[in-house]
Amino acid sequence: MANFIIDWRSKVRKVVLAGLLAALAGKVQAHDLMSLDDVTAAFGWDFEATEIETQKVAEGLHVFFGIGGNIAVSIGEDGVLIVDDQFPQMMPKIKAKIAELGGGDIDFAINTHWHFDHAEGNLALGPEGTWLVAQTNSREMMAKANVINLVAMQYGQQAYPQEAWPAITFKDAMQFHFNGEQVDLLHFGAAHTTGDAAVIFRGRNAVHLGDVFNNTGYPFIDADNGGNLDGMIRFCAAALAEIDENTTVIPGHGPVTDRQALADYIDMLQTVRGRLAELMDQGANLDAVLAAKPTAEFDEAYGDPANFINRAFTSLQKAG
Repeated sequence: MANFIIDWRSKVRKVVLAGLLAALAGKVQAHDLMSLDDVTAAFGWDFEATEIETQKVAEGLHVFFGIGGNIAVSIGEDGVLIVDDQFPQMMPKIKAKIAELGGGDIDFAINTHWHFDHAEGNLALGPEGTWLVAQTNSREMMAKANVINLVAMQYGQQAYPQEAWPAITFKDAMQFHFNGEQVDLLHFGAAHTTGDAAVIFRGRNAVHLGDVFNNTGYPFIDADNGGNLDGMIRFCAAALAEIDENTTVIPGHGPVTDRQALADYIDMLQTVRGRLAELMDQGANLDAVLAAKPTAEFDEAYGDPANFINRAFTSLQKAG
């Protein structure tokens, strides 16, 4: 029943998100930067009313669902390690769920990337003494203000104060030995952003992929900040090679799934990439690419492709 509820809600959110973005398109001009309050209102997020739902992945490893990115939570003799941390407003509820599961203070928080819906909780955890961890490019992005071009809206993510910056960073790989298992943090180059991390819990055979893998619809590629479609494909393929058919795959958004779903996602990205490249080689502009419907057979499963095509096209254009 829990899985059904999560699946159902993710589908509803996908429809609602597509509708919200469509409604905002045309109303938000390129020079208008939305604040977090604006985005919260536009998406109908309610920090007070939303509860944290949990799903057990393995003994000592859970996934938390709330507002923002999915959180992986490791609880054991060494303490508490989480992957992504949503928003400060959700932190009391996150901590309460951790306590219900037998955990205490959050010792480590790994950011899969720097986007606000996955890392804004740093603002609460950093000053409390939680060790924050991220790929080095993500720390650099958190240290300054950035504009995230969501196509239908432009979000101005403000620089975080220094206490919310990751104090531990890595370039390509690092390891934790925590709660009885090896936890690998791997970076395979620019993908969703320039600072993505795949977090693999080797003992529990689970991986958190952040927004490199979105299980609610088509992915968002932060093409204006170095993300790119080719990198998404490479990153996902490299992560796929690190796991097996029994691995639990935790996406940045949406229900927990498996290796086959990730493989299917890669196939979709590769197919669309090939079609975009062919159209662009023929001289097609963005409007012509959209009109050609290069994602047609995937739309029933993934939803409205307009924003994905826009960012994918832009990333290929930037790559030359």
